[in-house]
Amino acid sequence: MNSKKLLSETQRTFPATTVRCQQPSRILVVDVTSPSWTNTCSVLSEALENTLCLACSLTGPCRVPLLSLYVVESQQECLLPFTQVRENFARIQACLLELRSLPREGSFPQGGSGVVQAVQDGLQQFKQYSRHTAAGGSTNSSVEITILTSQSSKEMVKQLENKLKDVDLMSLRRMQVIEVLKRELLEPEDVEQCVPAEEPSSADIAILGMDIDVQTVEDNVISLEMLFKTWLHDYGIEREHLHLLLPSGAFSHAITPKTALMCLKCDLQERLLDPALLSGMVDGTVRAADLNSPCQMAAWPATVLYKLQVVKALKYEGVCESVVYGLPFIIKPTSCWQLDWDELEINQHSFHALCHSLLKRNWMLLAKREPQNTNPNWNIMVHSYYIIAPSDSATLLVKAVAIRELLLPSTFPALLSEHPERVHGQIESALNSLEVEVAYNPLHLKSNLYQYLKSALYKPLHRQQPRDQQPERHQPKQHQSRAKATVAPLLMAPSPVQAFRPAAARRESCERALLPRE
Repeated sequence: MNSKKLLSETQRTFPATTVRCQQPSRILVVDVTSPSWTNTCSVLSEALENTLCLACSLTGPCRVPLLSLYVVESQQECLLPFTQVRENFARIQACLLELRSLPREGSFPQGGSGVVQAVQDGLQQFKQYSRHTAAGGSTNSSVEITILTSQSSKEMVKQLENKLKDVDLMSLRRMQVIEVLKRELLEPEDVEQCVPAEEPSSADIAILGMDIDVQTVEDNVISLEMLFKTWLHDYGIEREHLHLLLPSGAFSHAITPKTALMCLKCDLQERLLDPALLSGMVDGTVRAADLNSPCQMAAWPATVLYKLQVVKALKYEGVCESVVYGLPFIIKPTSCWQLDWDELEINQHSFHALCHSLLKRNWMLLAKREPQNTNPNWNIMVHSYYIIAPSDSATLLVKAVAIRELLLPSTFPALLSEHPERVHGQIESALNSLEVEVAYNPLHLKSNLYQYLKSALYKPLHRQQPRDQQPERHQPKQHQSRAKATVAPLLMAPSPVQAFRPAAARRESCERALLPRE
């Protein structure tokens, strides 16, 4: 992890009031004036559809509460006004169908003014939406804007800086400018990170009193999908998720008691999505992680402050894989905005020092977790244990490890030293026929899960009205806010096709194309 980037992220100003829903709403602005829009259109639509089918299928608090989508042609156009993502996958598919049907390369002149106008309109729309829903107990008060463009990101940032000086940005948590490039146009270091990287190369540019995150990604499905999947992470930074407690060490014995503990404040991040959280996969026998369970942790939602006390060090090669279970979690130094700046910096340096020392010693840590509450039936505290492993990055990996009560007896017969040559030859021949990979890459494996989830989520839209009865599609003017016109129909809960309309030339195939693609 880039320490400069982490420290930069913690400098952002957040509202003093507590946000009831930590996940921000999303505004996606797509610049379709690129000469390479023909290729980008298909991969962008597929990547976005894949990510949103996951967001709609995950149980628990919604990870992408609201989404709005703008396209910038000769001027900006709102294809999708703010929509609750969950339970609205058919509406999202209709929007993506319309995105796919936009005119291809060379149809529109390049220019950045439309992007700026889309950002302004989106912020105004969100402000109006929040104002109208506040009386009913709004669950969100912040928004993040992602701009996808093939124009120069530096030029785009300059235009945003010049045009947004007088715009109210209090509700804006973060803005990203994503420069989508073909592989041959990427710098060598960017290529290494984009394929099969999970986080695009990035840099922060501080303007307007906040950081604009500038990133570069390759125009393929995997790179864009990983970009959109960052929306599924926990964005709650009201407090840290985990306290990692270490012995204070002999260095401080002279001034502190021997029982004193050093506390590293950390955040937990999911490495994988729990399949048990996918509503289409649950068959009644699989349950999502119980936050009150003494034998497992959950990084989502981050409602519990975990405390792991390190009790022993273990040799890396001395841990058998058969006694490690459950989903892995990534431990990072916290970026909680409520901590003092000096404390954040010291905590981060201490975390990096721990990672470095564990790597040097080839150690893992064995840590004990104490539950927050005792069992109401027995009034007994059940302890669970975890191993914490270092990596060559500034992160740690934590996984649950078996305890005596859970371990079953197993016999491991000795390996025969001799066996028939005929059998040995057959096995050797079979192994020699296999393709050998240097490392396992999960991005190379597909399970048709996206198609399964899309099929489970598919709900046909209501029947289209006759053309002469259809209202005009939301087409914003350049110097007039459209927020009020957009929010009002949303609050009245219309049918999905009333809030926006595909163009006449695209309408006939809309219903048929909503079926999941193979």
